[in-house]
Amino acid sequence: MAIYALGSAEPTISGEAFIHPDCTIIGDVRIGANSSIWPQAVLRGDDGPIHIGERTSIQDGTVIHTISSNPTTVGNSCTIGHIVHLEGCVIEDNALVGNGSIVLHRAIVRSWALVGANAVVTNDTEVPSGALALGVPAKIRPDAASPDLIKMSADAYASRVEFYQKNLRRLD
Repeated sequence: MAIYALGSAEPTISGEAFIHPDCTIIGDVRIGANSSIWPQAVLRGDDGPIHIGERTSIQDGTVIHTISSNPTTVGNSCTIGHIVHLEGCVIEDNALVGNGSIVLHRAIVRSWALVGANAVVTNDTEVPSGALALGVPAKIRPDAASPDLIKMSADAYASRVEFYQKNLRRLD
């Protein structure tokens, strides 16, 4: 796997996390227990810190970056879908960001909120708890998120961590 220090900034990764060998982690990045970072995900903590909580899935092809004035924080039990871009934003605990979405500078996705596939959450937008954000730019639909779907997604990926740690092997 490609895990790099950048100057004095080194990633801190829980020994209980699953880090796929084909992802890239650079600089000031912290990853909590039972989280998973999947193939081709890039977490680049060069302009500021990236914090990934526990039981959180960062799926294939996702790019997480920061801006110097804003770290990027993803809480506990979150699902960050395939090919998502997070930059200088906060994703609180128990949130789901759907495939292909973009969440930008100073945006906050509150607990139990859901960003729908391919949505763009623009600078300084807040997605309230329980809301669904859809479209480009994202429009907020209050109380439309499904807590059951958010929990089911987080649980499904958390259950894969141990299986992949024990059973993934490269063939070539």
